[in-house]
Amino acid sequence: MSRALSLVVASACFFGLVGAGLLAPDHLSAGSMEVAYKGPAEVFPFGTDARGRPLTEYAQQGARVIVLPALVAGAAVAFAAVLGGLLRCVGSARVDSVIQAFSELVGSLPRMVVILVVALLIPSTWRSLLPLGLAWAVLGSPGAMDEAAAVAERLGGARFVEALKAHGFSWSRIYLYHIVALNLRPVVVRQASETIVQVTFLEISLSYLSAQKNQSSFTHPDNIQSWAALLADGYRSLVTSQPSGHALVLGLVLVGLVTLMARGFTVAARAR
Repeated sequence: MSRALSLVVASACFFGLVGAGLLAPDHLSAGSMEVAYKGPAEVFPFGTDARGRPLTEYAQQGARVIVLPALVAGAAVAFAAVLGGLLRCVGSARVDSVIQAFSELVGSLPRMVVILVVALLIPSTWRSLLPLGLAWAVLGSPGAMDEAAAVAERLGGARFVEALKAHGFSWSRIYLYHIVALNLRPVVVRQASETIVQVTFLEISLSYLSAQKNQSSFTHPDNIQSWAALLADGYRSLVTSQPSGHALVLGLVLVGLVTLMARGFTVAARAR
């Protein structure tokens, strides 16, 4: 797929998910038992759940839960990658030592244990995916910084900067254009995109486990439904006669849209 087409597809997925989140209702509608478990052909566009409530509201509320925290986490990892690449171009042994110590310390922490500790420390009235997403971004930043630093090192590091300075380029053109925009861009965008997908799967996993235990989720208040509710309800159609297969399909399609968006941005930002 060309870079231009990838950007168009990824942007369409992005604005679709953002729009769904902005239009999400605060509460699910009352529904009607007369249209319970109706498929998309009977209740457009995605069908209904066991109480006759449209699955569109589940999709919108799930997007509301995920989109903003995932984007913030992706931006945090992207910033860490840019920082790691630029610091490698400074050519300071002391800075490299500090970055290495940070990477070893944070990289040695077990991610899921830290995430669960953060989730337990969050007051029940502040349930949100955002702090969990930021914690995941901090734990994933050492890998992004190391990869960006390796790219900057292959580029020449401090020698590359000195060479461009000798040609009369300004610091903004050297660091922001030649280093970040031209050379670090593929790494930064890919790391940010992968973080968005990881945070999405993190939210679905935590919400799915909470739903199986009939407990409140760590990632959203009780009046909001996650995409995990679609997957949990739809999975029952595989092991029982419950006619909720359309919910499973919708949940998988939504996850696929996030993955497609991340892949599209990664391809659009690849090196020329």
